[in-house]
Amino acid sequence: MSTPIDTADEVLSGEAVAIDVQPLGFFMRALGALIDMVVGWVLFALFLWLRIWLLGVGVIASSIDGILNITAMVVCFVIVPIVMEVALRGRSLGKLAVGGRIVRLDGGAAGFRHAFIRALIGVLEIYMTFGAIAILSGAFTARSQRLGDLVAGTYSQRVRTPKLLPLVPVLPPALAGWAQIADVARMPDRLARRISQFLQHAEKMSPSARARVAQDLVAESSAYVSPQPAAHPEQLLIAITVLRRDRERRALAIADARTEKLTGRRVGV
Repeated sequence: MSTPIDTADEVLSGEAVAIDVQPLGFFMRALGALIDMVVGWVLFALFLWLRIWLLGVGVIASSIDGILNITAMVVCFVIVPIVMEVALRGRSLGKLAVGGRIVRLDGGAAGFRHAFIRALIGVLEIYMTFGAIAILSGAFTARSQRLGDLVAGTYSQRVRTPKLLPLVPVLPPALAGWAQIADVARMPDRLARRISQFLQHAEKMSPSARARVAQDLVAESSAYVSPQPAAHPEQLLIAITVLRRDRERRALAIADARTEKLTGRRVGV
């Protein structure tokens, strides 16, 4: 049975901390794509009107009419989307309206190559089929990815998410004595992430699921904790998190002190 901590599509920082990112929902993404598609067709209509007007006044010859049509399609349906997405760092008018942004699958910023692939395939799946292929693709993918996203390795990330208050665990008083002699070794990133997420979502879980998950996490972490105290599983997980946090802070402080010491010596020389 899955729990709130069993998320497979999360983005992790270098310290195995889950970053709160969410893919944009299917309907919101479809709305953003519709806005972008309307903008593209409006620009193309303006190009056609300008072409007809220039032909009427004799500024351009009718022999290059086909070339102008192709140029207008390339500019409106390929170049403009690429420029918008690169200039706005993964966003467009439609994505600005619905609060989305195109990012890589690992959460990094998308670049020109991603925008080029998405725009090129978008001509087929959005403009030539009026969004039919994009809708089918988005409806059957976990992150509502259209065909261009699947090829480019991107998805639309929600950027209008409420800021979560950071969880600052405090060492339980009952484990203060144990903490003085405890040895908490480095844990696998996945286990450390699961403990952190459990402590964040524990209050939202049912009592039975909360107790079961806490006990399972304590059992998994027992190989990295010595000695094992006789304590409530959830309190023990909090204590482990506090000790790991304090150890990492001490390690960073020692590294900073060494850096300052070496820098001072070099400057003196």
